[in-house]
Amino acid sequence: MSDTASVRYLDRTTPPHISTLILLAGISALSMNVFLPSLPGMAVYFDTEYRLMQLSVAIYLAMNAVLQIFVGPISDRFGRRPVILIGLALYLLATLGCIFAPNVTVFLAFRMIQAVVVVAMVLSRAVVRDMFTQDRAASMIGYVTMGMAVVPMIGPAIGGILEELFGWHANFWLLFFAGLAVFWLTWRDLGETARASDNTLLGQFREYPELLTSPRFWGYCLAAAFGSGAFFAYLGGAPFVASNVFGLSPGKMGIYFAAPSIGYFLGNWITGAYASRYGVNKMVLWGTVTATVGMAFSLVSSYSGYSSPLSFFGFMTLVGVGNGMTIANATAGMLSVRPHLAGTASGLGGAIMIGGGAGLSALAGALLVPGAGEFPLIWIMFLTSLFAVVAITGVILRERQLGL
Repeated sequence: MSDTASVRYLDRTTPPHISTLILLAGISALSMNVFLPSLPGMAVYFDTEYRLMQLSVAIYLAMNAVLQIFVGPISDRFGRRPVILIGLALYLLATLGCIFAPNVTVFLAFRMIQAVVVVAMVLSRAVVRDMFTQDRAASMIGYVTMGMAVVPMIGPAIGGILEELFGWHANFWLLFFAGLAVFWLTWRDLGETARASDNTLLGQFREYPELLTSPRFWGYCLAAAFGSGAFFAYLGGAPFVASNVFGLSPGKMGIYFAAPSIGYFLGNWITGAYASRYGVNKMVLWGTVTATVGMAFSLVSSYSGYSSPLSFFGFMTLVGVGNGMTIANATAGMLSVRPHLAGTASGLGGAIMIGGGAGLSALAGALLVPGAGEFPLIWIMFLTSLFAVVAITGVILRERQLGL
């Protein structure tokens, strides 16, 4: 498809409208964080510990990672459209399972299955790469994820209000009806964007080494993984910090929780506006440095005794800005290392990114115990952001060495 192909809304014979791609990515993001203000209350409802309830984040991310290993090659072989639609249908069934779960074990099982919605996020990016060149794709992914950022920005706030008014089940009913709407929109608007592949599915998996032996792919992948790792650690640890350290109610927690998403929105706007001009490498470098500086300020603030909800969540905005600049550009970079493997690269890169996020989310939940304060979480976020700077610096040096 060309950059100039005409778009007719709700006509799947033309390229999909950007709003469809935004909502596909958005339903995945919403599923990740809308219920976070409910975690303490859900622990009480299921009569279990917060650490076990927090696994609903970690196992969701872990399953995301596993699925992404398979989603890319399957979509390269069979097409983006059928994989997205089947994934959304399974997601709807799993969401109903979460709603009617009689105990925490059943809930966590269906929560793990619910992660199948990751096909929407992974393949919305692959669809963009099907349609555009690298730097143009970075801009478009930036616009898609900028719009997507609105969802997690308001999601926790809405989730906190629903929790206080109707209980945690309301959050999952919201996810069900939102998923149903996105399924209908995708059915009507999204045609097939991938070129037909004559390769077998086994052949698609055999092409993984072509990506895994590329230093540039690993550089972009690790920059995205470490950059987003700070945010995933935040997802796992911030509800504990908000409720146990600062004593925030679910409603207030949801409002404060949106801080990184506000920054993420701004970072993606910067990507959409400037990626084509400056290129993906500079954008990733600037993004990772921004996040690292934000967490350095947060460490200084906490160790100086000036920690408060406003300072803690305020500095998280810089992490959001950094991620908004890092993830879209690093994703465009990794998808462009081998353009004919865009779906495979999106899945594999996403698996590494989300898998690392699952580990960091679980680590944050394990280290945050009564009396520890916010320090373990801030240190995890600072170090992962710093590692992201190192990863993209390696890519830049490698390209200079090769004269690219």
